[in-house]
Amino acid sequence: MKKILFTLTCLLFSTSLLLAQNVRFPSSGTIEFNKTVNIYGLINKQMNKNNEDFWMQIMDAYKKNHPQFKVLKSVLTFSGNKTLYAPLEDTEPTTDFFDFPMADQNNTIYTDLAASQSIIQKKVFEDVFLLKDSTRKINWKITDETREIAGYPCRRANAIVMDSIYVVAFYTDKIHISGGPETFTGLPGMILGVALPHENVTWFATKVNDMSIEDKALTPPKKGKPVTNQTFQTTLQPVMKNWGDYKQIYLKAFLL
Repeated sequence: MKKILFTLTCLLFSTSLLLAQNVRFPSSGTIEFNKTVNIYGLINKQMNKNNEDFWMQIMDAYKKNHPQFKVLKSVLTFSGNKTLYAPLEDTEPTTDFFDFPMADQNNTIYTDLAASQSIIQKKVFEDVFLLKDSTRKINWKITDETREIAGYPCRRANAIVMDSIYVVAFYTDKIHISGGPETFTGLPGMILGVALPHENVTWFATKVNDMSIEDKALTPPKKGKPVTNQTFQTTLQPVMKNWGDYKQIYLKAFLL
């Protein structure tokens, strides 16, 4: 009996040691993300008693030729305390339906986490802006909920950004960099998953590549009209002042 217990103890110890050896703690590399947008959900949000017939026609026409979810790909490159988040080219065919800005990828984002500064190249219709400012301050509330994303154990955190957007994020402390997709940062580890439940959009890592990164791979974007967060908002507001209900749809997407 003692021999059996000893053998089991050795096996458990060996298994734990093997698992510990397989856990990676990358300090540099790339993370592949999928941005998934629920187009049906976005269309449903536009419906009310005054326009239901119009939007139902759009929904029915869209369903005939398009899936419910649109998937867009992006890559986050990281090394030390610097990250560069960049969208990949959209390979899905364009449509003639109503353009939801939340279903596009308009940002290339360089972040210096140590300095709490970011440089964001934003495409707004035909214009390109270069927004230089401090990183977004997010008051995260960490929970006990956990899940695995791209092979990494992650913990959930919740927050409100832009006064009204509810954010659910999952970060891993196995990657000791407080970065993440888009402008979501500030947790004690890399953010591998973000969900905006009421906006019908998520970003989730599909693969983490542990590798050395050259400095030139983390070059900030340089093209665009220079603005700060404040001047960018001041520029957009008068352009969209007569857009009615659609103003908030576009502002929310462009300011996120």
